[in-house]
Amino acid sequence: MTFKLILENMRYRPLRSLLSALLIAIPVTLILTLVGMSQGMLAESARRTRGIGADIMVRPPNAAFMGFSGAPTPEKMVSALAQEPHIAVATGVIVQGLGGLENVQGVDLEQFDKMSGGFEYIQGGPFKGPDDILVEESYARQHKLRLGSPVQVLGHSWRVAGIFASGKLTRIVLPLDVVQKLTANIGHVSIIYLKVDNPANVGSDIDALSKKFEGFRFLSMTEYLSMVSADSVPFLHPFINVIVGIGVVIGFAVVCLSMYMAVLQRTREIGILKSLGASKSYVLGLIVAEALAMGLAGTVGGILLSFVGRWLIMTLVPASLTQAIVPEWWPRTAAIVLGASLLGALYPGLRAARQDPIEALAYE
Repeated sequence: MTFKLILENMRYRPLRSLLSALLIAIPVTLILTLVGMSQGMLAESARRTRGIGADIMVRPPNAAFMGFSGAPTPEKMVSALAQEPHIAVATGVIVQGLGGLENVQGVDLEQFDKMSGGFEYIQGGPFKGPDDILVEESYARQHKLRLGSPVQVLGHSWRVAGIFASGKLTRIVLPLDVVQKLTANIGHVSIIYLKVDNPANVGSDIDALSKKFEGFRFLSMTEYLSMVSADSVPFLHPFINVIVGIGVVIGFAVVCLSMYMAVLQRTREIGILKSLGASKSYVLGLIVAEALAMGLAGTVGGILLSFVGRWLIMTLVPASLTQAIVPEWWPRTAAIVLGASLLGALYPGLRAARQDPIEALAYE
């Protein structure tokens, strides 16, 4: 009986019900999109790092392992490390930010290919001329680039020589010496990657290298990848908490307003129910149940809209943003929204429960 009353009330006022559910869906989508983007971009970063094929990262003294822009490491360290026992391949990379989340990386392509197995070219191939550049497929798609297309990077015009599959190093690649010259970092690199002859001995290799090259910092790729998480990004958790708080406020306000208007519109109906013997708890439960039904509908709608948002991001800006679908956040978001819906329904519900049936029946 209660379910039928709720369903009929929502069907009788479809526009109000639809708008209420949609407004509840917006914070759900906002929360899921933000969490999905943070996890998606971190997962993408980890995948690119694994694609390098290195076992050890090397940084100079006092340099952080998170964020590599700049070139504080002498390039001569690459050749020195390459001569060490158990080091199969050593290569240096220079990273130069382009603003926002984009960067260009300069590589010694021959050494990088030995370490990683090389880029998987979808079109074209390696550098052939001094003005050649390699770009990832998603970057080419976002910027509508093809083989031979001109690209403006670091204040210089380049020709696209190759388009490679995603999942390895970065989205824009230039020769190492070219980036060094353009950024006035000749003889320096941002980071050194090492590949050992036996990955099982990475720990002992790091100990030996740390003793010989005192001051330089050596970190296994396994340990680095464990650091690439939401916990390692400053202020990310507080920012997500702020968004969750906004979602609670929006959900509370929408439900409170919607149910308050519903109580005013159904004053006579509530009076009839109370004259037929409906208790205060029954009337309160009816209002709360309808609010929870709208909250549930808004949650489902928000989850569906998060898929739409992901499709838009991956279609329009695949090289700038990456969003993951996070099913583990669906029940959390549902609990947040349903809790806000419950709180928002309490005042209208209590007001309806306290109505005098005679006054309600006389209401115009």
